[in-house]
Amino acid sequence: QVQLVESGGGSVQSGGSLRLSCAASGYTYSNYYMGWFRQAPGKEREGVAVIDRDGSTSYADSVKGRFTISQDNAKNTLYLQMNSLKPEDTAMYYCAAVRRYYSVDYYLGRPWLFNYWGQGTQVTVSS
Repeated sequence: QVQLVESGGGSVQSGGSLRLSCAASGYTYSNYYMGWFRQAPGKEREGVAVIDRDGSTSYADSVKGRFTISQDNAKNTLYLQMNSLKPEDTAMYYCAAVRRYYSVDYYLGRPWLFNYWGQGTQVTVSS
């Protein structure tokens, strides 16, 4: 049974930091890209960052230089370090996994292609 379990969300003030984690189980982690997506109320789900097993990454322009995606392959755990948070970063954040076929850039803007999703963790940034 595939499981993706996020943690680490919360409420912070603008300029603050949070670190999200996503523990994966039930599938062969190395065969998949992992990604972070977010969805604010009334908006579509958008890609934040995607990472390959070898460390190749792709980021949304809105988070470049502020967010860092990483993973611990031995622990099958994905991370998202979020610094310099802004109120517009407020959203439900989801981790997801997609079978590796194309580049990480290809998958960043295509959440519908991802096979597995976590339940989400809320991030709220106040001004």
